Amino acid sequence: MTEFDDALADDVIVRRAERADLLDVLRIERACFSEPWPYSAFELFVDEPAFLVAARGTEILGYVVADVMPNHGNDIGHVKDLAVRPEARGNGLGRRLLLDALTAMTIAGAAVVKLEVRASNEPARNLYQSVGFRPARRVPRYYGDGEDAFIMVLDIHDWQSR
Repeated sequence: MTEFDDALADDVIVRRAERADLLDVLRIERACFSEPWPYSAFELFVDEPAFLVAARGTEILGYVVADVMPNHGNDIGHVKDLAVRPEARGNGLGRRLLLDALTAMTIAGAAVVKLEVRASNEPARNLYQSVGFRPARRVPRYYGDGEDAFIMVLDIHDWQSR
């Protein structure tokens, strides 16, 4: 991929992930995370309406994996994974993916959305807070390497009225 060009950001579309996208998604996952998901994990979510990719032509620049679980009329959305290729960061793609995933989860019936984020991942925490997620609690040694996680929560009604 050539260096990401701000002027081309308008050429990026966000769409549902397809099976054919999974190898590109896996490459991004491995480039972005010290404990990457295996291919089989992405396969499990490929039919979820909130598994989205940001694509420019045939290039996958980022993705979000999210789903909705029934919960007695207050269904819970869960952002499980979000990543943007390092060279494509800083152009709002993560925000776009997150907002589109929130919309998809809202349509699917989510009343609240949760996620986990590394305590040290300040850019991600700032992104989540900027769209309305609030830290609910800190979980010690959540990740395999011993790092803590913040559980963050977003009330869909509050988000829609922003």
